[in-house]
Amino acid sequence: MRVMGLDFGDKTIGVAISDALGLTAQSKGVIRRSNLNADLEELKKYISDYQVSEIIIGLPKNMNGTLGSRAEKTGQFVNFLKKRLDLPIKLWDERLSTVEAEKLLINADLSRAKRKVVIDQVAAAIILQSYLDARNRLSN
Repeated sequence: MRVMGLDFGDKTIGVAISDALGLTAQSKGVIRRSNLNADLEELKKYISDYQVSEIIIGLPKNMNGTLGSRAEKTGQFVNFLKKRLDLPIKLWDERLSTVEAEKLLINADLSRAKRKVVIDQVAAAIILQSYLDARNRLSN
C-alpha cells in the first residue's frame, strides 16, 4: 500500500504518492480547488487509483515553530477529511518545502511559468519524502 502526500493551499492541492515499498515519493499532479466536496472527490480518485493506505499533509509552521492562520486552515481541512475518509491522516512539518521545491525547479532550468504549474506537486513530493525518510530511519 502507498502513502499520499499533500501540499494543501488556497487554490491548489499538490499531490505526491509513494512507491509500493514506501521508499520514494513521486509527484502526481495538482488538484485545482473549487470546494471541499469536489476536492474530496478528486482525492478519492487518487486514493483508489494508487491504493493509498495513509495520507500525509504538510503543516505550514512558522519558522519559530508556531502555528499561524495557514496552519489553522490546514487543520480544518484535515478534520474535514478525517470525518469522510477511513484512512490514517497525519500532519507533517513542511517548513521550507516550497522554497526547496523552487530551488530544485530553478536548478532544472524551468521557466517561471512552468515552475508555477508544478511547484505544488513538487512541494508535496518533498513533504512526503521527508516523512518516508523519517519513518524508514525509525524502523531500521
